[in-house]
Amino acid sequence: MQFKTELHAHTSEVSPCGHVTAPEVAERFIAQGYTSLVITNHYCDYVIDTLKGSWQEKMDFYMHPYHLMREHAGDRLNVILGCELRFEGSINDYLIYGITEEFLREYPDLHKMGLRTFTPLARENGFLVVQAHPFRNGIVIVDPRDIDGMETFNGTPNYDGRNPVADAWAKQYGLIRTSGSDFHCRDHLARGGISTPRRITTSRE
Repeated sequence: MQFKTELHAHTSEVSPCGHVTAPEVAERFIAQGYTSLVITNHYCDYVIDTLKGSWQEKMDFYMHPYHLMREHAGDRLNVILGCELRFEGSINDYLIYGITEEFLREYPDLHKMGLRTFTPLARENGFLVVQAHPFRNGIVIVDPRDIDGMETFNGTPNYDGRNPVADAWAKQYGLIRTSGSDFHCRDHLARGGISTPRRITTSRE
């Protein structure tokens, strides 16, 4: 038996470009036979810097859809925390896997660090840094030593991600290869993800 996991999904509660609420996202992926989903809402200046209140209050807002989806899905879907991190001064996006709520609350304003500052910190904490849709127009390819992987299949129909080029590049440099729907709206449902012989239940897995 194979288990399906979505690695790249957004919800409307946090991501301005998301058009589906966390509970509906869960229902739609459950209906498509997914057993796990990594929620990767945008973490960037146009989200974080527009929020009011203390850092903890900002994180309460950012974490809300993750907790809402977990509560709604129950044991029908393993909801896992991730994020899509964009640093100031760039439109590059990085999917962060293994990140925890405790880390997000302890280290404010990650989007102001820059990749070469953030990646060593991520590795110290056991996180993976995966460049999202790396060959989309406007994206800059970074030094392979500064990332752990590349999203070599991005399922969104809205942009040409040049997935075969990303796949060849990741293979050349020995990077982890990931796949995700990049879910923002109902038309993006179940367009990517990974299949594994055992159920993924935690971010560490």
